[in-house]
Amino acid sequence: MPHTRTTPAQRRRALRTRLATGRPLVVPGALNPLSARLIQDTGFEAAYLSGAVLAADLGLPDIGLTTSTEVAARAQQTTRVTDLPVLVDADTGFGEPLGVARTVQLMEDAGLAGLHLEDQVNPKRCGHLDGKAVVDRPQMVRRVRAAVDARRDPDFLLMARTDARAVEGLDAAIDRARAYVDAGADAIFPEALADEREFEAFRKAIPVPLLANMTEFGKSPLLTTRTLEDLGYDIALYPVTLLRLAMGAVEDGLRTLAAEGTQESLLPRMQTRSRLYELLGYEDHTAFDTAVFDFAPPPAT
Repeated sequence: MPHTRTTPAQRRRALRTRLATGRPLVVPGALNPLSARLIQDTGFEAAYLSGAVLAADLGLPDIGLTTSTEVAARAQQTTRVTDLPVLVDADTGFGEPLGVARTVQLMEDAGLAGLHLEDQVNPKRCGHLDGKAVVDRPQMVRRVRAAVDARRDPDFLLMARTDARAVEGLDAAIDRARAYVDAGADAIFPEALADEREFEAFRKAIPVPLLANMTEFGKSPLLTTRTLEDLGYDIALYPVTLLRLAMGAVEDGLRTLAAEGTQESLLPRMQTRSRLYELLGYEDHTAFDTAVFDFAPPPAT
């Protein structure tokens, strides 16, 4: 069957090994399990599940309305169909600190390679919106420590995200990041940095892997992977790109269908039936089914 052919432990180790190369790991955000398979099929080495994308998929704003079990369920559906290591957005951890501990173990059980926790207050909001608020540093340190204590696989990547740049300034955000590393965070996600100088300042100050969030229409410049490599960043994240592309195409298609009364002009822009079937593994399913059911039942007596 065309499920993943690797174990969660193998995928976690693969992520750790890849991050140790010093080359930026380009990580697109999947919008559903099928798109995660396409991310793999087009040659990327990891995938991501965005909290904003999951919320949008449920018709909700990204303000902390989803639950840990909803996120874990989508994660399990995704890791089932790809051999790539998958990172997930765990928001603020869904509780203090026992909820954080439960979240870490739910995400481990879902087959993920790692997660990130952020230092926003609840209810949280998109990291590139104004009006954010962050918890005090000791409270976020407790979140990180709870995550570390709850983790059972030491290769499961625990990343701490700080949203403090927009609230307390760059220096405070760097100081927070240092504290989160001291608490056991394996990597740092500095959210909503304003320019290359700020990306560089984080790299000089923090000794663990760093993630650059290249989300569209946000507060950070859209830097190329070459620039991020020169700046020393380890992960280039594109969390919502596929959702925005897909929804833009869907909206255009609906308007065309309404205006023209047929989808015929849209056919060149569509994924073909044969390509979809290829991604879904129809041939593999058929071969497996034939191999299993290759006998005739005995005659009735």
